Amino acid sequence: MNPTRLTLAVGLACATLLSGCVNPINPLGKFDPTPKVSGRPSPKMKEKFAWGISTASYQYEDPAVKPGEKDYFSTDWDILVSQHKAPPRGNALYSWSDFDKDLEALKKIRPTHYRFSIEWARVEPQPGVYNEEAIQGYVRMARKLKEMGIEPVVCLWHFTFPDWLYDKKHPGNSNWLHPLARERWKAYVEKMVKATAPYTKYYAPQNEPNGQITTAYIVGQWPPAMTLAIGHYWKAIDASTGMFRDAAKIVKEIKPSAKILSVEALPWWQRAPLDPGGLIYNTMIHGNTDHLDRIYDVCDILGINYYYSQAPGPISLLAGPSMRGKHFTMMGWDINPKGIYDEIKRVGDRYGKPMMITENGIATSNDSKRIWYLQNHLHEIGRAIQDGYDVRGYFTWSLADNYEWHWGYTATFGLSHMDPETKDRILKPSANWFSDVIKDHHTVESVMKIEHRRGFDKEPPKKN
Repeated sequence: MNPTRLTLAVGLACATLLSGCVNPINPLGKFDPTPKVSGRPSPKMKEKFAWGISTASYQYEDPAVKPGEKDYFSTDWDILVSQHKAPPRGNALYSWSDFDKDLEALKKIRPTHYRFSIEWARVEPQPGVYNEEAIQGYVRMARKLKEMGIEPVVCLWHFTFPDWLYDKKHPGNSNWLHPLARERWKAYVEKMVKATAPYTKYYAPQNEPNGQITTAYIVGQWPPAMTLAIGHYWKAIDASTGMFRDAAKIVKEIKPSAKILSVEALPWWQRAPLDPGGLIYNTMIHGNTDHLDRIYDVCDILGINYYYSQAPGPISLLAGPSMRGKHFTMMGWDINPKGIYDEIKRVGDRYGKPMMITENGIATSNDSKRIWYLQNHLHEIGRAIQDGYDVRGYFTWSLADNYEWHWGYTATFGLSHMDPETKDRILKPSANWFSDVIKDHHTVESVMKIEHRRGFDKEPPKKN
């Protein structure tokens, strides 16, 4: 077993037991009381379906500045790298200094939407000190996309914090919990929304805060790398949901017509055979709802990031992903297209809001397997629409093979890969396939016509 996975698994296994002390464990399969919603919207069959691609600043951008230079910045993840707890990013895909290479690839694929994130540390390298050139760089991204007929979706935070929000002496006071965090967050959000509003309709205040907080305070793998810090977990949930609501309020004040998206990590959890009383199962379900329950009401659209399913029991957590599924990604994630249908149903019934799939993709070196994976997930989304769930868009992860946190560059999710000499994005067959899907399925109604790709229940392409 990979040592990183062992750390993750042991942390999760212990956390599930300890969390029973702070979370009431519900009867098997039951959530906390459902938010008060009255029904759910029906799909708008004749409206255009949003076809998107999602990316993230830290995973794509080169720093473009060096230590000692005026606009030098650093993030909490860079601190983790300096501690030899994560692989270095290097220059990633050079998407800051050469964003036009991304635009060239997008011209060929022709998505209707493109989600990118803003690196808070680049914009505000020191508290209250802003890099106007960086701000205008992100404005240019939104403007260029808009000029190409692609709707920009601006994510204001995607996992990384400025290093000045990291307290090395007292890690528990870092990031969400730093004394300056909320004040500086509101100022940063206001500045970036004012700058990008002329070109932006959709704002996602945060990406997967539920997953980041769990990994930072329970598993201990992401900054501030605290293990089983249950109290800090709940404080971070409180802080992040408060900051999400702050951002939503600021966006609506600046641009009332803007749409607010939540973007949450929502794997499909199943019950493992060895999980007495559903203790672990219920705890993992809490992880899907602890954050979203507190912010869904200020969202126009609920974003679902779905990649895999897992049956979380003591053995599966220690051994890796669920062994119920026949097929896995190169990261060991259980491939289960039906899980995306089940998660759409769960979110739709619980919150009564329109939805988008804001991330879905596969780490594989076999591009035919990528097409097979994407088509079967899209088929399940079409099935959910047919059953009356209001799904308005689908974003795949990702445009190109990119930096994948603890996996470095070894997990390949992209519809393209970068030529290291020219920096060109070399499209894979899956990019052309996705472009054809977009071309042939303009409306919500048409997504229901995407067929199940035969052979899923048999043996898929064997190469990961």
